[in-house]
Amino acid sequence: MRKAPIAALFASLAFISEPAFAHHLMGGKTPDTFLQGLLSGLGHPVIGLDHLAAVVAVGCLAAAQHRGWMPVLGFVAAMMLGVAVHLQGTTVPLAELLVALSVIGLGAIIVWRRDLPAATTLALFAVVGTVHGYALGESIYGAETSPLAAYLIGLAMVQSAVALAAMSIASAALRRSDPVMVRLIGAGVAGVGLAVLMQQIVPAA
Repeated sequence: MRKAPIAALFASLAFISEPAFAHHLMGGKTPDTFLQGLLSGLGHPVIGLDHLAAVVAVGCLAAAQHRGWMPVLGFVAAMMLGVAVHLQGTTVPLAELLVALSVIGLGAIIVWRRDLPAATTLALFAVVGTVHGYALGESIYGAETSPLAAYLIGLAMVQSAVALAAMSIASAALRRSDPVMVRLIGAGVAGVGLAVLMQQIVPAA
């Protein structure tokens, strides 16, 4: 099976994705019920390729850690914090740009250096998680308590599942002494970030 198209596939998909703040599973409407909130949370970051790429990258980087599930959970907790920051009405300047740059940075780290110290990994995940959580908080801003709680539950569930699955795949590849696949995933992640960045800085035709 050829692995080279992975990066190109990630990048090409990114060009047809919407910017970070435009991800709404409910067609732009704020969820009104517990079920809608849960579905919206489960749909993120899946419907936003930039967020999905970030979670996959987190899993790949966590694979290099002795207890990779710990920084993964730290990332998810930071995501929840980022959502809370948004819900408090705090404004983060250039948040969309930060999302794109964080995805590029995660991909680059996977390509060039995956064996970060545990403390550095945790700090990186805390920053990236908070930024992405802030962006994802847009889709639930103004919701009532019930759909908001459901959104957070769904969001935590899907992010944990995706990151841990990516960690498992990356760990298996590294055990087979096959770091090329992991680096290609990193290149794809960086490609997604670059594509999203270009969407933001180049005006639509």
